[in-house]
Amino acid sequence: MSPLLRRDKNRGPGPADRTVTLVAKPGCHLCDDAREVIVRVTAELGAAFEEKDITQDPELHHLYWEQIPVTLIDGRQHDFWRVDEKRLRTALGA
Repeated sequence: MSPLLRRDKNRGPGPADRTVTLVAKPGCHLCDDAREVIVRVTAELGAAFEEKDITQDPELHHLYWEQIPVTLIDGRQHDFWRVDEKRLRTALGA
């Protein structure tokens, strides 16, 4: 198993145990940029990726409308507007 994907009991969950969620909306160029980075990083590290459309979820709309795109890791806000690839990798334990 790759050292990046191996789970170390002392360090918490590894990348393959994490889920990255992109909260986005159609037609958003920042969302497109964020998606590109997130898809690349999650594919390389084996983390799960999901996307939620803020226009289809009133709760997400209320919480994040002025911050999209918003990146969540395991349901907790990680970033908004831009995704820093290095910071995302670090947060995923890589």
